[in-house]
Amino acid sequence: MQSPNRRSGKVGRPPRLSRDAILTAAQRILDEEGAECLSMRRLAKELSSTPMALYHHVQDKDELLMLLLEAHAQGFPRPEFPEQPRERLLAGAQVLHDILAGCPWVVEVLASDKFVSLSAMWIVENMVDALIACGLSPDDAVYAYRVIWYYTVGELTVRFNRERSRGETATPYRQRVMSSVTEADFPRLAVIGPRWVELTSVDNHRRGLEAVIDGLLAQNA
Repeated sequence: MQSPNRRSGKVGRPPRLSRDAILTAAQRILDEEGAECLSMRRLAKELSSTPMALYHHVQDKDELLMLLLEAHAQGFPRPEFPEQPRERLLAGAQVLHDILAGCPWVVEVLASDKFVSLSAMWIVENMVDALIACGLSPDDAVYAYRVIWYYTVGELTVRFNRERSRGETATPYRQRVMSSVTEADFPRLAVIGPRWVELTSVDNHRRGLEAVIDGLLAQNA
C-alpha cells in the first residue's frame, strides 16, 4: 500500500517564476552557451517551467534580450575622455571595443542590428559628438560611427571564433592551404604563406582602429 505521504508523479512544486529569476537563468545560458542557444523553450527547460509561463513576465525573446542588454550596460564604467576631438573619438571607440571584448553574447546580439541599449548611448553620443567636432556633418558622423562599429564587431567576431577553436589538435585548414600555395601561382603569398597564421593572429586592433579613424577623417578634410 502506498504511503499517504508519497504522491505519484513529480514531487514538490516547480520553482516560483519571477522576472529576476528569468533574467538570471537567461544570463547563465548566454554566458555558457551563447546567444544562438537562448530561446523561450530552452529557458523554460532551464527553469523547469513552460514557455507559456514565461510570457507572464516577459513579452518575448526580444524583450528578454533588451532587459539583459540594459542590465549589462548599466554597469559600464564612464571614463574621462580627452578634449581633443580625434583623441576623444579614438578613446570612445577603444572603450566600446574593450567593453564588448569581455562579453561575446552582447556582440552576437548587437550584430543583428535589431537592438540598442539606452544605457550605453553615452558611448555613441561621445563618438558622434567627437566626429562632428572633427568637422563632419551630422549625417557623415553617423556614417563614420557605423564604419567604426562594423570594424569593431567584425574584429571581435573573428577573435571570439578563433578563441573557441583553440585547443584543436588538427592543423587549421587555412594554415594547410597557405602553406601549400606555389610561387608559380601566388608569388607573394608563397613567401608569406608559412607565417600566415602567425601574422594574422597578432592583435592589431588598435592599429587598425587608428587607420579607420584617420581614413574617415581624411575623407572629410
